[in-house]
Amino acid sequence: MTDEAEESSGADRQDRLNPIVFYGSAAAIVVFAVWTILFTESSSTVIYSVLAWISDSFGWFYFISVVAYLVFVIAIGCSRFGKLRLGPAHSKPDFNVLTWAAMLFSAGIGIDLLFFCIAEPVTQYLAPPAGDPETVAAARHAMEITFLHWGLSGWGVYTLVGMALAFFSYRHGLPLTIRSTLYPIFGKRIKGPIGHTVDAAAVLGTVFGVATSLGIGIIQLNFGLNYMFGVAESTLTQTVLAILIVIFSAISAFTGVDKGIRRLSEFNMALALLLMLFILFSGKTIFLLNALVMNVGDYLSSFITMSFNTYAFDPPTDWLNAWTVFFWAWWIAWGPFVGLFLARISRGRTIRQFVAGTLILPLAFMMAWMSIMGNSAIDLVMNDSGVVGFGQEAMEHPGSSIYLFLESFPWVGLTTIVVTILAIVFFVTSGDSGSLVLSNLTSILRDPNHDAPGWMRVLWAAIIGVLTVALLMAGGLSALQSTVVIMGLPFAFVLFLMMLGLFKALQLEGLKEDSHRGSMAGHLSGRTDPGKNAALNWQQRLTRSVSFPTLNQSRRFLEDVAKSAMEEIKQVLSQQGFAVDIEEGGQGNEHIVLRVNLGGEQDFSYGIWPARCKMPAFSIRATRSDTHYYRLEVHLTEGGQGYDLYGYSREQVIADILDQYERHLYFLHTQREMPGGDTIMPAGNDEN
Repeated sequence: MTDEAEESSGADRQDRLNPIVFYGSAAAIVVFAVWTILFTESSSTVIYSVLAWISDSFGWFYFISVVAYLVFVIAIGCSRFGKLRLGPAHSKPDFNVLTWAAMLFSAGIGIDLLFFCIAEPVTQYLAPPAGDPETVAAARHAMEITFLHWGLSGWGVYTLVGMALAFFSYRHGLPLTIRSTLYPIFGKRIKGPIGHTVDAAAVLGTVFGVATSLGIGIIQLNFGLNYMFGVAESTLTQTVLAILIVIFSAISAFTGVDKGIRRLSEFNMALALLLMLFILFSGKTIFLLNALVMNVGDYLSSFITMSFNTYAFDPPTDWLNAWTVFFWAWWIAWGPFVGLFLARISRGRTIRQFVAGTLILPLAFMMAWMSIMGNSAIDLVMNDSGVVGFGQEAMEHPGSSIYLFLESFPWVGLTTIVVTILAIVFFVTSGDSGSLVLSNLTSILRDPNHDAPGWMRVLWAAIIGVLTVALLMAGGLSALQSTVVIMGLPFAFVLFLMMLGLFKALQLEGLKEDSHRGSMAGHLSGRTDPGKNAALNWQQRLTRSVSFPTLNQSRRFLEDVAKSAMEEIKQVLSQQGFAVDIEEGGQGNEHIVLRVNLGGEQDFSYGIWPARCKMPAFSIRATRSDTHYYRLEVHLTEGGQGYDLYGYSREQVIADILDQYERHLYFLHTQREMPGGDTIMPAGNDEN
């Protein structure tokens, strides 16, 4: 089935709200927000008590988890499964690499780069978790820690969630929700309380993760406005900023992925790149380039050691809670949000392309950004040539750090405006993609390629804004960080179940491929036309190779040859007690599909879809006005098979259908023999 046809066929399906997930998660969020606003002191006490218990009891678990997620996605990407597409076998990516990279980066960590690119390196240099501060070794270790917190480990979480969601939704037709990734474990029970609980947990984690990011950004933006225009730093100002951000996010989300979110992401990444290059070339260029190379080497050589360093003998508990444990929980809490968004924009890429892109592209930019900005800031502190008290101020008020940092560079007025614009647009891209994801998580969408209605995205943007204000009132940055650590814990366990479900499903894909090779070979079914002699058969093959049919010719073939072949097979199978359907597409959506219901096992589907192709220069039709021709390509359940049936006789089409049917039966046989294989994937495209 062509991508265009899939879009058309999904448009007519009715989408609806998932009441249990929506009202359940919304109620929990409202109760929490009211509690923190009305009972600020007591709520803060409870939040910090829970945080202390989680950090003491599960800090080690966060360390193990992020490493396990990363190892798993790299192993899958490098395995035989890496060639599988996140979608039907014939699908192609919707966005080019640059646009895709900009969107995943802006939605993933954009706003937080502005907040932490100065504050974290300076803080780790002045107050490291171990060792002497304000030394060359402390400067190098500060960048190692910064790279660890923003590098491969966190993006492994996003890659796992995005890969699993895209695989189950776009390749197997399951809803684009977290519960779908658990089908191989729980089967149809994901439609009940188990699925509702998992999706609700994903919604809560997403809401708190996005709210934390927006809250951090609002604190920074408030300082920027105070710095430039004297606007007071207060909860009232931050509330007004939250409302404005929500409005712009809602407008962007309402326009959809292809317009608002895409254009804002491209604009912001271009602006961030320009700012980074400005700092590089207006600062100590050679020093920064040398430092970048050194930082990359330090990070890669000490990655394993740092990933497992829990400081067990002399734990800096406050430091771990504020930094590494917080970051790992934050990445996990953002997993459903960014993962679903990555899945939404990555349909058509292979697993290997997806894993490489989501790990390498952000890592490369992060290394350059953090190294150039961070080393410039550390150099200011080391040489005391920056703003007076810059280092201490960056530690105590991280939201002010980038503005104070820019005072040491030329054109401070212009760069301050650029940073403020970056912050605002990063707010919007995080808010709009967050509201889009939350809307999809709390809806029942008949087609994973479509999004929830616009009003729902606006509603979720408002809910995010209310929660952000509530958390700011409950204690500002520390309350935001504490809540994320708490909310990230339950989803960390869900991610392990997601790994198991994806692995079982990929094993089944490998089984299907092996069964195709082990089943009856195609020539045994008689691909040649039995009604013709050998001479006519080779002449027919030659004629087919230079045949470039029009759409009308393709329609006639579907009606006269393909439909006739399918009806004959339907008649025979129906006599044997099988339920067989033939689906035909009308004008503008031409296709014909034979479906055989196999009684609870995966149904057999054989479709023929016209694919519009450019006319080759050697065609005799190329001299006329025709610029395109049509291939009649075979599509099975897993997608297009890449070969063209036009010009085959009815008997040859029947033989091809039987070849594929025999392969499918052999696959079902090997699946049944596999322990638990009959419950790994649904028999058809089950509705949520």
